[in-house]
Amino acid sequence: MPSQPSKDLETFPNPAQERDFHIHIEIPEFTCLCPKTGQPDFATLFLDYIPDQRCVELKSLKLYIWSFRDEGHFHEAVTNRILGDLVTALDPRFMRLTAKFYVRGGIFTNVVAEHRKPGWQPAPRVELSQFPAQSNVR
Repeated sequence: MPSQPSKDLETFPNPAQERDFHIHIEIPEFTCLCPKTGQPDFATLFLDYIPDQRCVELKSLKLYIWSFRDEGHFHEAVTNRILGDLVTALDPRFMRLTAKFYVRGGIFTNVVAEHRKPGWQPAPRVELSQFPAQSNVR
């Protein structure tokens, strides 16, 4: 039987709970309906998160995203709904969902929603050079 849309988000244990690591997921085929006109709205979703105890299983995420296809949602509401559902399922240390909706009537909409677990602080960013430092020693 073919897959069907679902609001169920499955998780699996974080394999490296001892450290912060960044998971980046791009979802280029998000679709929902405009609640005013019923016309389809298309977006690319960018999900960035630092897991705590659980990570999202990708097939369930695909089916979850698919479940919005025939539902009417304002861009702001659906972005925050998705973030809220993911936070409930995963309880991540940090999560950011960026929704880049395609042009409609000459207007692009980008919605960014974030969650930070209370008390979590990111480690300072480390910048590494791509090339070794030049030495004047000959």
